[in-house]
Amino acid sequence: MRKLILQMQMSVDGFVGSDGDHDWQIWGWGDDNRWDDELKREFNAHFQSVDTILLSRKMAEEGYLSHWAKAAERYPQDPFYAFAKRIIDVQKVVPSDRLEKSRWERTVIRGGDLPHEISALKAEDGGDIAVFGGAGFASALIGAELVDEFQFYINPAALGSGTRIFDKAGFRKLCLLGSKAYECGMVVSRYAPSA
Repeated sequence: MRKLILQMQMSVDGFVGSDGDHDWQIWGWGDDNRWDDELKREFNAHFQSVDTILLSRKMAEEGYLSHWAKAAERYPQDPFYAFAKRIIDVQKVVPSDRLEKSRWERTVIRGGDLPHEISALKAEDGGDIAVFGGAGFASALIGAELVDEFQFYINPAALGSGTRIFDKAGFRKLCLLGSKAYECGMVVSRYAPSA
């Protein structure tokens, strides 16, 4: 069975969002990327095990896929080029009952019961599945206990308030798989649900 890996940027006090303000993040979608080269290389190396991206409808419609398509064309010398190219090349799945068909290349829409659809996706042959989406999408996956691994990109910022992803029922205990600090200030911590 394939692993579903949820990757989220997070503040040190556990928030994933702050009213649309992304200035606290070391890197968002834009060109202001302050990740150090080691973090970029290790992120790219890890992402090689991924052959499917589970993407929230909202994130897809807000331009995630078009952003990375442009980045793949513009930055072949940047360490993020490998990530941008991988985003374009792998299969994307957008769970949605609102969309009837995909407007994006290599992207399929799956409607219906979220836990059933994600469980079926995980049972298919292939590599790992990376999850990118907002807090609501992440919370729904956590609440349904569908996540096999959490990768938190912890930014050196304390927000004091905002949006969290563990507000619903779901996993209570996690097992630390590894944690590493990077020169840019980011700490990447990986967890699995505790048995």
